[in-house]
Amino acid sequence: LLETISTHFSKVSVHGNMHFIDAVQTANDYHLSVVPVVEKDSDYSGVILVPELLRQLGKITGASDPGGLIVLEMEQRSFSFAEISKLIETNDAQITQLNTSWDNTTDSFIVTIKINKFEISDIVATFQRYDYQVRYYFGEELYENELKDNYDHLMNYLSI
Repeated sequence: LLETISTHFSKVSVHGNMHFIDAVQTANDYHLSVVPVVEKDSDYSGVILVPELLRQLGKITGASDPGGLIVLEMEQRSFSFAEISKLIETNDAQITQLNTSWDNTTDSFIVTIKINKFEISDIVATFQRYDYQVRYYFGEELYENELKDNYDHLMNYLSI
């Protein structure tokens, strides 16, 4: 009975020797919570759970590594890894991860950069000075902290 209806089943799986990104793509494309793993002759080998794929994806993207994050928006033809790297390195920082993607809603090229230090206000200012559109950033901002300190000092002075 199973043999007669097996032609109607989709054969979604990954091979054991494939890169884990292929498993991530398969899970995403087919909305799977587990990804079947097969060997050469389509022999079942096991499964990969989606939470494990997410953990590995987090490791490879440096999501849990310390540091700041900057997201730039630009035209794809304007993207230059060498220039972006130079601007970051002139601020005594290094790129620990760089990913690119396409945003269909804005028709823009998105560059997500993970940097090895938290204090990124100088780097953000450098990108703005060179006319990069900074879409988002996360990290400590020296200027914001100084502004808060100055405000606190002013409030303290006024309360005397």
